[in-house]
Amino acid sequence: MSLFGSSKMLMVTAAEALPGRDDVMPLPETHVVLGTPLAAPFPPHCESAVFAMGCFWGAERKFWGIPGVHTTAVGYVGGFTPNPLYEEVCSGRTGHTEAVLVVFDPETVSFATLLRVFWENHDPTQGMRQGNDIGTQYRSGLYLTTAAQSAEAEAARQTYQGLLNAAGYGAITTESIKLGPFYYAEPYHQQYLAKNPGGYCGLGGTGIRCPQR
Repeated sequence: MSLFGSSKMLMVTAAEALPGRDDVMPLPETHVVLGTPLAAPFPPHCESAVFAMGCFWGAERKFWGIPGVHTTAVGYVGGFTPNPLYEEVCSGRTGHTEAVLVVFDPETVSFATLLRVFWENHDPTQGMRQGNDIGTQYRSGLYLTTAAQSAEAEAARQTYQGLLNAAGYGAITTESIKLGPFYYAEPYHQQYLAKNPGGYCGLGGTGIRCPQR
């Protein structure tokens, strides 16, 4: 078995990553559920953040129904390979994790509400996996666009860690960094569970509520 085939729990380095491509992934014109564009430009009053919490099909569905969310899209973030394909991400050789772009109106929905959805709907202590979904592409991550988001995410992390500790869970392994390149996933992945209601959803939280701040 190759090195990469036997070590999907380990991050590749930039030197080891697949080369990728210059071609950008084509996108549907609008969101299947919300009817809004998936790509910028977005309304100037909106903010964006990217959430990684396991398989992005189920994760996206958690966000698109929240009032104040302008649009959502699934894609790949946190790695090295430009414009990766799904099969490449699943190989563990791009460094990316599956993630959801959430564009929202902060006057209608608070970032704290989005963080609560994030923390409560997956297990952020599992490292390079979520349940039976194993590999670096399933790691937990927050990819943020403002200093205020970063400060709020860190405060929420500390609070939730205390609750997890009390329940016997280990340390949160969530990657929390400034958003870098977000590469849109293939069109068939976008709003997958709206188009395939009986499709796979591997999300499962800890059952521990995150206090609303």
